Amino acid sequence: MIREPEPSPFLHTEGIHNLRDYGGWAVPGGGRVRTGLLWRSGQHMEASEADLEAFQALGVRTIIDLRGATERARFPCRRHAHFDADILAYDGETSSSPPHEGGGGSLTMTTERAYNRMIAVYTRMPVNAAMITMFTRYFEALDTREGASLVHCFAGKDRTGMAASLLLHALGVHRDDVIGEFLRTNDAPTKHILERQSLPRMREVYDGIEDGAVVNLMNVHPEYIETYFQEVERDHGSLDAYLAQTLGVDEARKARLKDRLVA
Repeated sequence: MIREPEPSPFLHTEGIHNLRDYGGWAVPGGGRVRTGLLWRSGQHMEASEADLEAFQALGVRTIIDLRGATERARFPCRRHAHFDADILAYDGETSSSPPHEGGGGSLTMTTERAYNRMIAVYTRMPVNAAMITMFTRYFEALDTREGASLVHCFAGKDRTGMAASLLLHALGVHRDDVIGEFLRTNDAPTKHILERQSLPRMREVYDGIEDGAVVNLMNVHPEYIETYFQEVERDHGSLDAYLAQTLGVDEARKARLKDRLVA
């Protein structure tokens, strides 16, 4: 028997990178995370008119913008004429040096240096006070607000990737599938959009940037998310303890999230 291919979680876009549904994953007991409610992406500064129409049709009621104040000012998101979703954002900076911003002075960004930089990002993220605040607000929003939501940062892969990963874990998705969702970023059909938005600034800052460095900065690797988990588990004993003690996701909140987001 020929099986029908599963629909792609990615939406076709002209100016938004990595816009996709991160539902659909199996949970214990035979259920699945609902689709059509959980969306993730990069920023919307270059969203085309067609992109704005497609996004408006998703019915998103809450946007959790994980970018800092400087990023939001430099890369303001375009909005549909009838946009009326609530936006949650941090009043300050959420990252001291996002990968897309270059930084580091006049040097050649080698493949190894880029990899180590990304490992450092994921090492710091669990204890970054701004990210703790925003991840806490993200879970509060999903617990208390009706309708679909979008979580995004600049590229929609690191800060956004960990927000989605933490939620899927809280909903009971198997660790292998959590990592699988994280790595789906590498299959995004819009990498040219991210490169167009990021590489010119990097080339202005660095003396040179190796092709392997571009891969390490634009994609994600299993070691990135595993670094985050290892840091959390070393300091808190388990990811569930971190969720409860640091992000306010106790067993009662988990149960409410499952009622809302699992079918």
